[in-house]
Amino acid sequence: MKRNYFVLGLILLTFFVISFLTNIIGPLVPDIIRSFSLSLTTVALLPFAFFIAYGVMSIPSGILVEKYGEKKVMSAAFFISFLGAMLFVFTPGYFSYMCSLFLIGAGMAMLQVAINPLLRVAGGEEHFAFNSVLAQFFFGLASFLSPLVYSYLVLNIGKPEGDSSPIIAFFESIVPAALPWISLYWIFGIVSILMVIVIAFIKIPKVELKGDEKVGGMETNIALLKNPTVGLYFLAIFCYVGLEQGVANWMSEFLNTYHQIDPKTGGATAVSWFWGMLTIGTLLGLLLLKFMDSKKVLVLFTAAAILSLAFALFGSAAIAIWAFPMIGFFASVMWSIIISLALNSMDKHHGALSGILITGICGGAVLPLIIGWIGDMTSLKTGMVFIFLMLGYILSLGFWAKPLVQNETITLRKKKTLTDEQ
Repeated sequence: MKRNYFVLGLILLTFFVISFLTNIIGPLVPDIIRSFSLSLTTVALLPFAFFIAYGVMSIPSGILVEKYGEKKVMSAAFFISFLGAMLFVFTPGYFSYMCSLFLIGAGMAMLQVAINPLLRVAGGEEHFAFNSVLAQFFFGLASFLSPLVYSYLVLNIGKPEGDSSPIIAFFESIVPAALPWISLYWIFGIVSILMVIVIAFIKIPKVELKGDEKVGGMETNIALLKNPTVGLYFLAIFCYVGLEQGVANWMSEFLNTYHQIDPKTGGATAVSWFWGMLTIGTLLGLLLLKFMDSKKVLVLFTAAAILSLAFALFGSAAIAIWAFPMIGFFASVMWSIIISLALNSMDKHHGALSGILITGICGGAVLPLIIGWIGDMTSLKTGMVFIFLMLGYILSLGFWAKPLVQNETITLRKKKTLTDEQ
C-alpha cells in the first residue's frame, strides 16, 4: 500500500500526545500530596486509577476497532480524554482527579490499540520497524518535555517575579492560585479536543488485519490465558510497566524526602531526564540488537538497571539525581524485547496475544500503589526496594525464554548466507 504521510504524521502526533498525558503524574506527586494532604498510599491510587483503565479497556478496544474502525475509536478516545481533563479542572479534588485519570487512561488505552496496526498500514509494512522506532522517539520526546512544561507553569503562574507572557496571564485567570499545576489539565483538555477536530478532517485508511493479527474471539483469548507461556510474558510486561512507573512516579518525591531536592526544579528535571535517557537508550539498544541475541541484550541492560537502582536508592544526592535517569536508559530495551520474545514464542493468534500483553500495562497501576503502601508502613526507600523484584523477574526472562524465531543479527545473517551458498 502507498505510504500516507498525513496519517503517519497524525500517528506520530498521537504517540506524542499519549506520552505527554501519561507520564506527567510522576513530577506532580509532591504537589498532589501537598494540595490534597494525602498519604503515600492514597496518592498512589491516582496512577492506579489511570493504569487500571488499560487493564479494563485494552481487549474491548480491539473489539471496538474491528467493529467501528480506527478513525471513530481514535475520535472517541480523545473525546473521553477531554471529558476526563475537564472533569478535574472544573471540580478540582481528590476523588474527581481519580475519576479524571481513569477516563484519560481509558482514552489512552483505546488509542494504543487503534494506532499500532494503523502505523503498519499508513507507513508501509516494509517500513514498519523504522516507523515503530520513530514513534517510540516521539513518545520519549513528549515524556522528556512534559516535566519541563510543568516546571515552567508552576514557577510562573501566580508569581509576581515570574514570566508575564499571555499564556501565563491566561492560566492565572482560570486556575486556582493554590493549584497552579492544574493548568496542565487545561492543556490536556485543549489538546484532546483539538485532536478530535484534526482527526475529523483526515481520511484514515481501513486497516485490513491479517488472520493472526486479529483480536480473536472469547474462546481464543481464554485458550491463550490458559497457556503458561502467555502468563509468564504477561507478568513480564506487568513487571516492566510497574518498574517504569514505580521509578517515574516516586523519583521526585524520593529526591525531595531524602535529599531535599525541590520537586519543581531538580525533581522535575530528573524525571524529564529519566524519559530522555530512556529514548536515547533505545538507539543504543537497536544497534546492539544487530550484533547480539536479544536475550543477551536484555540480561546486560537489566543487570545495569539493577545496579543503577541501587546507586539511586543508597547513594548521595549527587549520585541519585543521575542514577535515577540511568535506570530509564537501561530500561529502554525491555518493552520491545519482551514483546518480540512473546510474539516469537507463539506460532499463531498474535493479535489476541498482543491484546493480552497490552493489558499487562495495568502493572503501572499496581506497583506504585504497593510502593506507596509499603512507604506508609515503613519508608519510601523501603517501598522502592520492591522494584528490585520486578527487575529480577525481567532478568530471569533472558535465561528461560525460548522463542521459536531469534532476532536476526549480522553474525547470524552471515552464517545463514554461508549455509545457503554451500
